[in-house]
Amino acid sequence: MRPPASRAIRAAAWGAVAVGLAAPLLRRRLNLRPAAVVALAGGAPIGICIAVPRSRTRDVATCCLQMWAYVAAYKMPNDQAEALARRVHIDYPLAIDRVIGLGRLPTQRLQSLLAQRGRFRTVDKVLIWAHWMWFLVPHGALVWILMRHRERLPRAAALMYAVFDLGVIGYWVLPTAPPWYAATQGRLADADNPTALRRMMYEYGEDFWRDGWQPLYSLLGGNPLAAMPSLHFATSVMAAHLLSEQSPIEGAVGWSYAATLGFALVYLGEHYVIDLLAGLALTESVRLAAPRSAPLLGRLSRAIAAVQARARA
Repeated sequence: MRPPASRAIRAAAWGAVAVGLAAPLLRRRLNLRPAAVVALAGGAPIGICIAVPRSRTRDVATCCLQMWAYVAAYKMPNDQAEALARRVHIDYPLAIDRVIGLGRLPTQRLQSLLAQRGRFRTVDKVLIWAHWMWFLVPHGALVWILMRHRERLPRAAALMYAVFDLGVIGYWVLPTAPPWYAATQGRLADADNPTALRRMMYEYGEDFWRDGWQPLYSLLGGNPLAAMPSLHFATSVMAAHLLSEQSPIEGAVGWSYAATLGFALVYLGEHYVIDLLAGLALTESVRLAAPRSAPLLGRLSRAIAAVQARARA
């Protein structure tokens, strides 16, 4: 029979997991402050690492709980949609992308050159599905590493989720609208022209998913004014880096996807080029900072392992 101290530690750890799972779901009903929700949800991955010995199942559960906390942080700015709309920045990415596009948005140039009004060509569908597949790619890369090189997972997961967690800060501090939103707000010179800028992914989603589109979009969306930096692109680039460390073939797959997604995000009207550049800068900054952060993260990992050992004593 385990001593009372061990049982208390395990009970507290499981309690942290339960509270971390519940806080994002109950935040509106209990009127929880965002900082409290993030702190409680962020404690769940630590709790599971203390409550359960390490295994592949625990590794997956830890990553899922980490993303549960991220999703809560990502969605919460839009809990008060009207207040977020008053704070959102629309004009500065427009101005930067007009410089990049030599007077016209790159999205508009690409859509004028490639898109056909009223129909979706095969290339459009491929790019739209590349965008939808993103929900699987960062985590799929980590699962691949877990299955083939489990010893590399802690570092890979730390890098990937650092990009997620640091990127979401931008959605709170500098909420920035994507190109399609700027068009709906009349920020484009020819915004009264329906062909000025299309949100092609949304159009095709309504056509392909029909009645299921709105529930699906509501589930996977949650914050339409979270464009800077582009975490779609940032995490895909990180996945490409991590896969490149496994083998040249895996790296080629990762980089091919990242390049395809980057083009799709701009062409489909989901992101500005400057959003992608900011996402790229975020990923490369995380990679550069990793060696300096490793000693601190190592101490934290050993401290959690020590508590976990006491819980299993």
